[in-house]
Amino acid sequence: MLIDQELITEQNTELEPELFSDFEHLGAYLERRGVAIDGVVQRVRAFTVAIPTWGVSTGGTRFSRFPMPGEPRNIFERLEDCAVVQQLGRATPRVSPHMPWDHVDDIHALRLHAEALGLGFDAVNSNTFQDQLGQAHSYKFGSLTHTDPAVRAQAITHNLECIAIGEQLGSTALTVWIADGANFPGQQHFALALDRYLGSMREIYAQLPEGWKVFLEHKLYEPALYATVIADWGTSYFCAESLGPKAQCLVDLGHHAPTTNVEMIVARLIQLGKLGGFHFNDSKYGDDDLDTGAIDPFRIFLVFNELIDAEVRQVDGFAPAYMLDQSHNVTDPIESLIESTAAVQRALAQALVVNREALAVAQETNDALGAARLLREATQINVEPIVQRARLDAGGAIDPVTVYRASTYRKDKVTTRPAERGGRSGIV
Repeated sequence: MLIDQELITEQNTELEPELFSDFEHLGAYLERRGVAIDGVVQRVRAFTVAIPTWGVSTGGTRFSRFPMPGEPRNIFERLEDCAVVQQLGRATPRVSPHMPWDHVDDIHALRLHAEALGLGFDAVNSNTFQDQLGQAHSYKFGSLTHTDPAVRAQAITHNLECIAIGEQLGSTALTVWIADGANFPGQQHFALALDRYLGSMREIYAQLPEGWKVFLEHKLYEPALYATVIADWGTSYFCAESLGPKAQCLVDLGHHAPTTNVEMIVARLIQLGKLGGFHFNDSKYGDDDLDTGAIDPFRIFLVFNELIDAEVRQVDGFAPAYMLDQSHNVTDPIESLIESTAAVQRALAQALVVNREALAVAQETNDALGAARLLREATQINVEPIVQRARLDAGGAIDPVTVYRASTYRKDKVTTRPAERGGRSGIV
């Protein structure tokens, strides 16, 4: 317990009467709509979303990064911050490591440290979009799709090392995102680049342990500003289908053009049996990696509307993985992760109270306005008492951000974690 439990209990005791009153009122309202509030609370409480280890560090723009006082300097300290988010919110019991950012010599010690903090490990993320010190070959012109077989072999080996590390940590998935592409017309042969990607991924896929999955992540642009090899969900689906049943598509909510219908992509991948999971965030212009729900909470709801629909239809093999993937440039990352977790839980609760029978009738009878009203009505319901009750019942804080700010955690870390001097560019 990194936050004083007495502080949590004290605040909860103060807020409980108001919460219970609001909860009772909301329960009566939902009952009139044919929804049992206790069932929704149970679903929200059972829902979990992973935190990326890099998410508790200060992000940055392409121009500069402004380190936050007391931010973690290594994976062991990052796990401590992740544990604070879990202690207060009770919905983030797993962390997703990124190699080689999180490399340690003693992986067993890392796993024991996580377990001591009440944490487990989610998918391992490989990194072939940056050159590391001592690296034999550069990824400047690609990694898994590079024209040089030696570069591709190096990138493949790194992914296999990530799998080996993941096995020791207790992970069961590998996430692969590549920055490969072109910045000029004619720079890259589109077809051959994709062929090389599939050839590299087949070697990685062949080494996946029993019960493992590989998530293929696509991104519209950046840093390949003219053409990206895995730029859209269609290409991602084609590759996942070509590789086999262990390969699935990962949807990052920030990796799309501003007008892209993300919820339709979700529906299509569910229908095709290839939805592997999500990286939750929000964006306005591009891959901004803003806090989840910061710009368009309605879109998060629409995504969950498709997810709940799949559950209701009992789609075979439907079990997506969920993770927050955000760049916190001007906020305390712990606070942003707490708020983002709540935003995802809120969207889930709203999707659970949609009148699906009425929605099906409206869709079958072509009642366009009626169908839209049913979704809008669900988002107008204040489900905050459900989210707060789920946290309380799980042993967390009713108002986690307020508890965190009242604690001395960040102040204590400022004294034990010397601040990085100067700024640097880079997203993470």
